[in-house]
Amino acid sequence: MKISISVNGVAQEHDVEPRTLLVQYLRESCALTGTKVGCDTSSCGACTVLFEGESVKSCTMLAAQADGGSITTIEGLAASDGTLHPVQQAFHDHHGLQCGYCTAGMVMAAVGFLDENPAPTERDVREGLEGNLCRCTGYHNIVQAVLAAAEGAKQ
Repeated sequence: MKISISVNGVAQEHDVEPRTLLVQYLRESCALTGTKVGCDTSSCGACTVLFEGESVKSCTMLAAQADGGSITTIEGLAASDGTLHPVQQAFHDHHGLQCGYCTAGMVMAAVGFLDENPAPTERDVREGLEGNLCRCTGYHNIVQAVLAAAEGAKQ
């Protein structure tokens, strides 16, 4: 089937099998490999993207379900001049990464979370990101990065 999706502000149109997962579509048809396949069961969150501004795990959504919609991936967060999104910058400044495998999903989940809760407590952040797993257990720095991004947005 033919689908049309705006991915990071760029119109994409591809023929896909009806069973194609959104994560496969992004990685294979759009060549956007920042979105990772971590578990294929929606347990880890490495595949998190924004669909219509909402954080979703792209391994649980069919590409056909996104037809006509708008997707933002980790590659689409930074400005065209290379300036990092405030959440990306906060992850960099607060070393909110270790091996990096979860980082794109964590950043995308954090962006969606902060859109809904711009002034979170530490507990809010921990609960808000509980669907995203860090295999290196770098949660402290991830939480600090999200709190810093929220504080920066207030200023």
